[in-house]
Amino acid sequence: MSDKVNLDRRQFLGTASAAIAGFAIAPGLFLYDFANARPTGGAASAGVRWGMLIDSTLCQSSCNDCVSACNKEHDLPAAKSPTDVQWIRKVELKQISTGRQISLPMMCLHCAEPPCVDVCPTQASFKRADGIVLVDKHRCIGCRYCMMACPYKARSFVHEAVLSHDGEMPRGQGTVESCTLCDHRVDRGEQPACVEACAKAGHSAMLFGDLNNPDSEIYRRVRSVASTQLRADLGLNPNISFVGL
Repeated sequence: MSDKVNLDRRQFLGTASAAIAGFAIAPGLFLYDFANARPTGGAASAGVRWGMLIDSTLCQSSCNDCVSACNKEHDLPAAKSPTDVQWIRKVELKQISTGRQISLPMMCLHCAEPPCVDVCPTQASFKRADGIVLVDKHRCIGCRYCMMACPYKARSFVHEAVLSHDGEMPRGQGTVESCTLCDHRVDRGEQPACVEACAKAGHSAMLFGDLNNPDSEIYRRVRSVASTQLRADLGLNPNISFVGL
């Protein structure tokens, strides 16, 4: 092989490596810059903080529409055991002293200070500038440190081979995944699938919007009703909070 061919090859590999490294360092760089629907190729905007307010008093124990909608949107198999992949699950709580029972959906709470991001050795777990926490499947090595760090048990490990998949988010055996707040829908100015399904069921227990926007309904609601952040003592400041707990 001639010196010229070797030089050309090194130059090509160097250019390609730099491009890949540039993307890997900032995986959300090209994702967002929007008020409602982002322009294609826009960067994330820190002026937006997507979040959700879930009213447990409106959530029905017999309803699993949010779970079904999530599975359909992301082409996920229905969970048959606790170890199966679950991006959202229904949790039944009972207060022992009063016997009061509560049913509520549980998913990744998209923390402002996400511990899953802190412990990830490959930066596969990352937070977009608008607060959505995601997993880069191309960088995830399946170490599951993030699963151990999450106090909400909101992440799942893909044990089985994914033979076919029609969802927006890539999936693969040996990787970790969790709720994405339907970022692909949000980027188009739409509601997450679970929120839309809850509204169609007539419960409207899930309110989604921009927590930084004074004109948004969620901005007004979190300031007018008593809401609770799960494990607020940890200082993670999740973007999803609850009413009625």
